[in-house]
Amino acid sequence: MDKNKTVPTAAELELLKILWGMEPATVRQVHEAVISRHNAAYTTTLKMFQIMHEKGFVRRDESTRAHVYTAIYSQEQTQSSIIKDMLAKAFGGSKFDLVVRALGDSTSSDEIAEIRQLLDSLEKKQK
Repeated sequence: MDKNKTVPTAAELELLKILWGMEPATVRQVHEAVISRHNAAYTTTLKMFQIMHEKGFVRRDESTRAHVYTAIYSQEQTQSSIIKDMLAKAFGGSKFDLVVRALGDSTSSDEIAEIRQLLDSLEKKQK
């Protein structure tokens, strides 16, 4: 994600998650998925897509009557951008502090084993 762009808000991220699962999609198609979770007006969903388009989060195909949207950034790119933003804002850029807080006291033995395998793999790549 472009460093000058902001990260999506929680509401924008919710719409992006829906869009990633069905793209390309119209606002109406995404709104149908939204109303199954929340009692939101169509105009609210439409306005959110207009804002996300202005921010550069989605691309809009205006060649048909119903505009069709696709996400500009993948879910993985967006997640990385959110993590980088949170890392800078909440942890002063310290990945160590982020991991310590994320793991906390509730990390299972299986999760620890998976994390250990990931760290071993990352370490091997650096050599």
